[in-house]
Amino acid sequence: MLKRPQTYRWRLQEHWLRETGSVSPLAFSRKVGGCEDLIRRFHLYAELDGHMGCVNTVHFNPSGEILVSGSDDREIIFWDWAAQSKMLSFPSGHEENVFQARIMPFSDNHLLISCAADGQVRQADVYGDGRVETRKLAQHRGRVHKLAIEPGSARIFMSCGEDGVIRRFDLRDNNYKTAFKCTTLTGSSKVRSYPVRLNAVVINPRSPNYFAVGGSDRYARLYDVRMVSWGEQNGESTPVESFAPAHLRGKGPVHVTALAYSHQEELLVSYNDEQIYLFEKYMNGRKSPMNDENKPTDEPLAFRGHRNARTVKGVSFFGPNSEYVVSGSDCGNIFIWKKKTAELIALFKGDTQVVNCLEPHPHATILATSGIEYAAKIWAPIAKDYVSLPKNAEKIMKLNQKGREEGSPYLSDIMHVLRLQRRHVQTELARWFSQEGGEVSTQSGEEGDDASDNDESMISDYFKLVYTGASECSDEEDEQVRECNIS
Repeated sequence: MLKRPQTYRWRLQEHWLRETGSVSPLAFSRKVGGCEDLIRRFHLYAELDGHMGCVNTVHFNPSGEILVSGSDDREIIFWDWAAQSKMLSFPSGHEENVFQARIMPFSDNHLLISCAADGQVRQADVYGDGRVETRKLAQHRGRVHKLAIEPGSARIFMSCGEDGVIRRFDLRDNNYKTAFKCTTLTGSSKVRSYPVRLNAVVINPRSPNYFAVGGSDRYARLYDVRMVSWGEQNGESTPVESFAPAHLRGKGPVHVTALAYSHQEELLVSYNDEQIYLFEKYMNGRKSPMNDENKPTDEPLAFRGHRNARTVKGVSFFGPNSEYVVSGSDCGNIFIWKKKTAELIALFKGDTQVVNCLEPHPHATILATSGIEYAAKIWAPIAKDYVSLPKNAEKIMKLNQKGREEGSPYLSDIMHVLRLQRRHVQTELARWFSQEGGEVSTQSGEEGDDASDNDESMISDYFKLVYTGASECSDEEDEQVRECNIS
C-alpha cells in the first residue's frame, strides 16, 4: 500500500481549524497550498492551443484569472485558462519571436509589456472594445529575453538584452534612456572588460531596490538601483555582490540562463548544462571576484537531474511560501524539488521535446508551462490517485547526466583553441564590443583571474572575426540559425 506523505495527514488538522474558524482563509491557503500531496497529484488540466509557433512565454495576470502567452508567430494571446478558451489575440508589433509578455499590475488588464528577438521593448494598450495599440519603448542591440516588474508598482519595470544593457522604465516618463551596461569582472585595470550578454533580470520582492542579472558568464550579479550610474548604455556600474558556486569559477563555457527570487529573498540560479543553485540571503558564492583566495563559507544547495543545454530555460520557485523549485528539461520533463532538501518529488512529461517556461499561479496550486510545442499547458492537482515518481526516473536523470558529461569535451576543445588565439584577437574583440577607445593588454599574463568570464560568448565572437571580420559583425546578425525557443 502506497504511503502518503506525513504532511498530508497534518493538513487534515488545518481543514478542521478552518471549519471551526480558528484559522483565517488566507493563512489556510498559504499552508495547504504548499502541501506535498497536492504537488504529487499534478495532472494536465488544459492544453491551450492557438499559436502557430513555439510558445516562448506564459504569464498569469496579478489576479490569476488570465494567462498571457507569446510565441514565435509574434502573436500575443489572452486566455481564460480555467474555461480553456481564448479571450483575445493580437499582433505584438515585434518583428521576431516574442520572448516575454506581461500584464502590468493595477492596469485592469489593459496594459501589457513585451520583449523579443528583435531587441525591442514594446507596450500594448488593450481597450474595452477589443482594440489594441502597440508602440516601441526602446531598442536593444541584440535579443531581449526577460522583463522584470517592480513589486507593487504599476509603472516601473526593467529589461535586459544580449547587448549587456539593463534598462529601467517608468511609464510616467517619456524618456526611456535610463540604462547602464553590465560588464565582465576582470580583476585588473589593465584588462579590458566586455559586455555580458544578459539572459535574465529579477527584482527582489521584499527589497525592490535590489535586482539581479545573469548572462554569458558564471556570475549572478546583484545591484542596488540607488548605487547604479544610470545614464546612457555606455555607462558601467559595479555590482553590490556577485554569486557563483566555487567549482564553476575555473570553468569555461558556462552561463546563467535564468534567475528567480523567493519570498525569503533567496536567489535561484540556473546554468546551461549544469545544475540549479540556491543562494540564501547574504550568502555570497564568491566573496571577491578579484581574489580566488577568498573561499565561500557555505556552498549553495544544488538541484540535480534535469538538463539545460538546447535552449535558454527558465526556473522558478513554487508554492505560497516558495516551498519548491521547478524547472523544465531537454528531455521534455518537468522537475519539481523540495527547496529545503533538493529532494526530487515530482517528474512528469511536459512536452514532446523541451520544456522551457514555467509560471506559477499567483495564488493557487496551479502551474503553467510551455516549450517547443505550439500550445501552453496548465497543470493542477486533479489526479485521483497519489502520483509517484516514474519507474524510469533514475534512468532519465542518468541519461541527462551522461549527455552533460559527453558534451563537455567538445566545449573544452573549443575553449583550448580560443585561448591559443586570444592574444591575436583580443584587440579586435575590444574594438568590436566597445565604441570607446582604451588600452588593451595582449600579454597572456595580464588577463587576470577572471579572463574566462566572457569565454562562452567569445567562442561565437571569435569565429565571426575569423570568417566575417570585426567591422562587418553586428548584434542584429547574431545567429542566423537558432533553436525554436530561446526563452
